[in-house]
Amino acid sequence: MTAVHVPGTPVIDDGRLVSTSPATGEEAGRFPVATVDDVARAVDRARVAADWWAGLGFTGRRERLLRWRALLARRIEELAQLVHVEGGKPVPDAIVEILTAIEHIDWAARNARRVLGPRRVRSRLILAEFTGHLEYQPYGVVGVIGPWNYPVFTPIGSAAYALAAGNAVVLKPSEYTPAVGQWLVDSFAEVVGEQPVLTAVHGLGDVGAALCRSGVGKLAFTGSTVTAKKVMAACAETLTPVLLEAGGKDAMIVDSDADLDAAAEACVWGALTNAGQTCIGIERVYAVDPVFDAFVGKVVAKAERLTVGAEGADIGPITMPSQLDVIRRHIDDAIGAGGRAVLGGPGAVQPPYVHPTVLVDVPESSVAVREETFGPTLTINRVRDADEAIRRANALSYGLGGSVFGRRRAVAIARRLRSGMASVNSTLTFAGMSTLPFGGVGDSGFGRIHGEDGLREFGRAKSITRRRARSLLPSMTFERTSTDVARLVKAAKLMYGRRR
Repeated sequence: MTAVHVPGTPVIDDGRLVSTSPATGEEAGRFPVATVDDVARAVDRARVAADWWAGLGFTGRRERLLRWRALLARRIEELAQLVHVEGGKPVPDAIVEILTAIEHIDWAARNARRVLGPRRVRSRLILAEFTGHLEYQPYGVVGVIGPWNYPVFTPIGSAAYALAAGNAVVLKPSEYTPAVGQWLVDSFAEVVGEQPVLTAVHGLGDVGAALCRSGVGKLAFTGSTVTAKKVMAACAETLTPVLLEAGGKDAMIVDSDADLDAAAEACVWGALTNAGQTCIGIERVYAVDPVFDAFVGKVVAKAERLTVGAEGADIGPITMPSQLDVIRRHIDDAIGAGGRAVLGGPGAVQPPYVHPTVLVDVPESSVAVREETFGPTLTINRVRDADEAIRRANALSYGLGGSVFGRRRAVAIARRLRSGMASVNSTLTFAGMSTLPFGGVGDSGFGRIHGEDGLREFGRAKSITRRRARSLLPSMTFERTSTDVARLVKAAKLMYGRRR
């Protein structure tokens, strides 16, 4: 019996990875599946390209990255349509994603010299005869393993910063969105055609594993926590440093003095954009008792107006067909545990779509609260006060992003969230702010992309000292005398012996 192909599921056909739309089954592209040797050759070519790319200096790289940025801006509709076809994302959402990626390319290109370039560092009195110098040197080749849910924004969040820092990049796109990944590589080659500075290798998980073991200088991964641990283990075999952006179960806290209309609008966007397939998406809400009922009512009123479908809808299909079972299980478990569906419910799962679902009174032990759902579902629970909300929000092992709505205490609450990022009176905005680092703690991974920290993530700190005078207190020499040692002891007591 011939197996029935589920639209959106990657298929290997005659050595090629076939990508199809999860909504219609339309073919998006076919790409040769890389072998272990193919990956090794790609990395070897990238090493040569990296030397050339680094040799261009910050000015040369900036000029070429800005040309790439301009190309993406001019062809934004073309790329958005490909994102829509291959992953099912609504075109307006794809345009927002691409625009955010373009902003990150622009910022990384313009700021790399300032952040990473050579500079003099002040010395201290104990080594006053030396000058200190610091620079960040590229790793050479950076491997990037990208996800399918944001196939432009997320890989570029690593690749643009790695490129600006002087590295070549070998990208392994998700097997669910290889066409988008290849489009990015091909578009870069249009403005940087001299060397394979940005290349792609395609395939399933084994290709990603091969990239981890290929000898790249650093590996940046975005995906699930389970896969992040496998990536880290594979990279550990060669002590290859890793940057891991893993899963999340982000919470929103709604305090008693929140603007409920604004909170509901942001909550619906943060939870349901991209059909809820967002690592920093809002999956849990804790609303304090005085505003709980009104807030739930406003969220339901806004969410129930959203349309679901393949074309022109607010919410598209679930990109990865197997995720439908996870979403269904979470909804069933929440209701079976005593929760209530005030919108949607078990019947909301209508493959390849899931209609918005809002669950209330869900026990904190339910998988709908504790595990990443990655679908257009949301749990909203009542809490006594902000302190209880913080305790519940911080109770999980995840720690990616979060959101707080309120006035007087909102920023203080945001600081207490165990997360790498938080938005006050908005949701997801930290992702688009190119000046801020992006990343999590705990099971959400470690390392940072974006901002100054993101640039430094892709450069090795190189420290250089230079003697400028004779040592008045010689210490690091066998020529020191007992008098020199006595002077060192006296200096130590004078300089550091005080309590303050």
